[in-house]
Order: sequence, then C-alpha cells, then structure tokens
Amino acid sequence: MEISHRNLTQQLTHELGKAILQGKYNEFKKLPSEADISTEYDVSRTATREAIKMLTAKGLISSRPRQGIKLKDIKNWNLFDTDVLRWILLGKPDLYMLKHFLEVRLAIEPAAAALAAKFASDDELMRIEHTLSKMKFEQSGYDDTHQADIDFHKSILLASNNPFFIQLQTFIETALKVNLHFTNRADAVSEKEYQQHVDIFTFIKAGEEQKAFDAAATTTKSTIRLVEEKITELKLLNLQE
Repeated sequence: MEISHRNLTQQLTHELGKAILQGKYNEFKKLPSEADISTEYDVSRTATREAIKMLTAKGLISSRPRQGIKLKDIKNWNLFDTDVLRWILLGKPDLYMLKHFLEVRLAIEPAAAALAAKFASDDELMRIEHTLSKMKFEQSGYDDTHQADIDFHKSILLASNNPFFIQLQTFIETALKVNLHFTNRADAVSEKEYQQHVDIFTFIKAGEEQKAFDAAATTTKSTIRLVEEKITELKLLNLQE
C-alpha cells in the first residue's frame, strides 16, 4: 500500500492507528517489524520509526529492542487524544465502548450543565438556543441529521466556562457519534429527545443549577439503561449458541 502524502509520518501514523483500532493485528497482539511496515506502506524507515514513536506516545503500542512492537490494552490508550478518538469511530466500537462513553458523559455533562446555569453569558445562551432552533429545523428534514444535537452538547461545555470541560468537546462529539453508530438512525431527533434538550436549556437559562444537572443526568442515565439491557440480551444469545 503506497502512501502519497506530504507528511508521510502523520499519514502512516493514521493508517497504522486506524488498522489497530479496526483489529487488523489483534490475532498476533503485535505489529510487523519496522522493516515490514516500511515495505508494506512504501515509506522510509525514518518515517516508520517516527510513526511508531507517535503511536507509542498515544499508548496504543510499546516498542522495545528484541521484543517487537506489541499492542497495548485499551486501558493504556490515550482516549482523550483527538487521533485516537477519530480512529475509534473508524474502527468497530462495540456496546461496551458505547457504555464507557456514556458513563464518562454522565460524569461530565450534568456538571457542565450546572456550571452553564451559573456562568453562561448572554451570547453563550444564544448559542445554545440557536442549536435548539437548528434541531427543530432538522426535524423537518432541512438540515444535517443530528449535527445540531452534537452542537447543543458542545455549546453547553463552552458555556460552562471551565477550561477542562471546554477541551472535552471532541470527546463528547465522538461519544455522540458512537451512539449514532448503534442507533443507526438516518432520521432527525425525536420530539421526545428534542423536548429533553429544551428542558436542559430552560433550566440553564433560568440559572437553576441543580435542575439543569438533573435534567442532563436523567437523559444520559436512560440511554445507559437501554445499552445495559442490550448487552444483557447479547450475553443471553451467546449462551444459547
């Protein structure tokens, strides 16, 4: 596979990261040697070596002399790295990964909503309200499916005025896209979902911190319950096979 890109190291890092997340090397628990990777992707050994260093820094692999390039367990991955998040989407995220994403969202988004209720400026409130207008417009089929939903959640992180939460926008966007991967819906958000978002915004705008927290938590908890039920169903099916 030939890679034609001005920055071969970054492109090779992307190709290898994507392959790892898609399970290409799971059978052997390791990557080919630097020489074999260099040949397969038709890049220099220098570019290959730098790509291996980048993947090591992201926690996906370990590379040591005479031990080869070994895959590392997911608990070692830098899961907040934007590249790793992108590769997760390009891979095959399972229900357990979805549940993990939802659990982190449950820890982040209610608190962000409460902070937004306390600190959001008029401009930030207008931005959140604008995403709701887009969501309503989306229900009529006139806009990009679910993008307004994603923008709604990201706008709340911004309105929290907490720099740590603000930097989690890419993570939250990926989590929402993984959720869409499983619901596999091409239609717009339902009226019930839309109203849940309206409720969250209403409490934020009114400065009701606890109610904003509770509304955001309730929505995510209900989704977690559905995912847990689906996981239980799959376990039962596997036992019957």
